[in-house]
Amino acid sequence: MEPTDVTIEILKDIRDEVRQTRTDLSSRIDATNGRIDSTNARLEVLREDLSERIDGLSRRVVESEIRTATALTDLTGAVNQMTGVLRASHDLRPRVERCEQDIAELKKRVGDR
Repeated sequence: MEPTDVTIEILKDIRDEVRQTRTDLSSRIDATNGRIDSTNARLEVLREDLSERIDGLSRRVVESEIRTATALTDLTGAVNQMTGVLRASHDLRPRVERCEQDIAELKKRVGDR
């Protein structure tokens, strides 16, 4: 079978279409790569922003924990002081009651005269 002019022309058209398809695909791939690069840049900015926010949040949590620990320490001291006051008050209660009875008896004696 000998090649005919029509066959050669068809093969040339196929070759030209393959070249055009390769060129079109190359430009589309370049555009896609550009969009990917742009997306990567935006993701990097978002990652840095998120990292800064997480660092800030971590600092605030630590500061809050320090304030809470300080407040708990102060509260513990106040509770210990109040416990001491209540114990002292409780220990004095019988003596106060005796003094009140003595005062009542003295008032009765003074009132009798």
